[in-house]
Amino acid sequence: MPARNRRLPRHLSWPLTSTDLASGLGEAPSDALQFDFGSLAPTDGTLLTASWTPPLGSNYGNGPHPRWWSSVWILVAPVPSGERAAARKLLREQALPGLRQWIDEARTGSEAWALSRHTISWKLPGRRLHLSHDGQPYRPVELP
Repeated sequence: MPARNRRLPRHLSWPLTSTDLASGLGEAPSDALQFDFGSLAPTDGTLLTASWTPPLGSNYGNGPHPRWWSSVWILVAPVPSGERAAARKLLREQALPGLRQWIDEARTGSEAWALSRHTISWKLPGRRLHLSHDGQPYRPVELP
């Protein structure tokens, strides 16, 4: 990314690019799939978060626009530049396939599931990815 387009301090880098996300998920950004790159590293170490936006019966002018209902918002958090390569490798190998499966299940899941907010997140404490569903405590990623 050109330096003039950076929104990050020099010591931080995003571990994934929009190209990584699009190729790992098999689709480009759209109204149903939004990518966001955060400018601050989260205090809990979360690197990648996806949120399901449920359809709302009536938003009375508040909340997300109806075209974003039943969509997935993906946030990539920055990491220290020296940790970028290791984080990128693990996220591409382990998190993106799991995220693709989660998105597919979200789109084809039950109506009850689709009508409430859901999240899935990955963080990297040490050298192993940890996963959290819907705000539950992080657990190590189970490898196939």
